[in-house]
Amino acid sequence: MNIQTILFDLDGTLIDTNELIIASFIHTLKEHADRDYTREEILDFIGPPLRESFVKIDPERADVMMETYREHNLKNHNAYVAAYPTVVDTLTQLKEAGYKLGIVTTKIKGTALMGLELTGLESLFEVVIGLEDVTNAKPHPEPIIKALQQIGGKASESLMVGDNYHDIEAGQNAGTHTAGVAWTVKGRETLEAYKPDYMLEQMSDLLTILKV
Repeated sequence: MNIQTILFDLDGTLIDTNELIIASFIHTLKEHADRDYTREEILDFIGPPLRESFVKIDPERADVMMETYREHNLKNHNAYVAAYPTVVDTLTQLKEAGYKLGIVTTKIKGTALMGLELTGLESLFEVVIGLEDVTNAKPHPEPIIKALQQIGGKASESLMVGDNYHDIEAGQNAGTHTAGVAWTVKGRETLEAYKPDYMLEQMSDLLTILKV
């Protein structure tokens, strides 16, 4: 396996935003929804674009729910968000070893950059593809194809790393190798069902897989 480029999802993969996301959904749904939602139901909303989740709840109020969510999310961002163990050191080593690194996220780019800056990761990536940069979000291959075009990488020499089935399917659809992360909030067995090429117990496993 000749990997030259590594693309990462952001939330739940590199940085722990799960409790922030859940808290923002709880706050928004309490204000706008017609019933209470369980934590398990809210977990299903993690991964897809926000609009997709809110349209499922109430198409007519999706826009106002997105506004409420983003306001809460931004206000509380820095109190919740941190990088997962071994992430900063591993990505620093990969960058120093000459790998091209990129982010492919369903977040708006500005919010993604906030998380990267807060956790000291912002200087490690050659490209950040956010929701507004594409017409079709993951699991469509467009975000990965766009990242590879900007970074000058080939799909066959790339690895997509993520915590959600959207990430694994997007990588498979684009023709990259794929890696799931065992710390996914949805449980590793959820990801294993999509047959990623690798399952990382911690981010530093990449150093072993790639023989860095």
